[in-house]
Amino acid sequence: MTTPVSGPGDGTDGPSIRPAERADLLAVVRIENESFAQPWPYDAFERFLDEPGFLVAVRGDREVAGYIVADVAQTFGRQLGHIKDIAVHPDHRGTGIGSALLSRAIAVLTARGADSVKLEVRRSNEGAKRLYRKFGFEPLRRVPNYYENDEDAIVMLRKLQ
Repeated sequence: MTTPVSGPGDGTDGPSIRPAERADLLAVVRIENESFAQPWPYDAFERFLDEPGFLVAVRGDREVAGYIVADVAQTFGRQLGHIKDIAVHPDHRGTGIGSALLSRAIAVLTARGADSVKLEVRRSNEGAKRLYRKFGFEPLRRVPNYYENDEDAIVMLRKLQ
C-alpha cells in the first residue's frame, strides 16, 4: 500500500510511503552513509526486506527520499515495537518526510500488536529528540557509551493504545 505524503500542492506531488523493495537498497544505503557516522551495511538492510516496518518515502520516479526500519519483538511477554533506523536524504530534510515515515511505522507496529514502541537516539541529536517528543516518545533511560564515539544514547518509549 502506498500512502501519499502532503506536498507543496494538493498532496499529489509529495512522496509516497511504501514497503521497501530490493531495488531500493542502494539508495537506502547511500542515505544511511550520508546521515550517520556509524552507518549500517547493505546486508543489515537486506535482512529487514520482508519486515512490514521497513518503509521508504519515494518521490517522483522512484527516488528514495527517506526510510525507516522498525519491527516488533516479544519482550517479557509483551509486544515491543522498535524503531531501529530512520533517515531522510539531506536534500529532503525539513519537508515532513521523517514525520510521515515515523507516523506510518507506528501504525504498522500497532497493527502488528505492539503495545509500546522504543528507540535509541544520540544524546546530542536535539532535532531527532524534538521529533520523537512530538510523537509522544518520552525519555526512559540513558545508555552510557552506546555509540562508537562513546556518546550516550537516550532510550525513548511511547505507549500505544
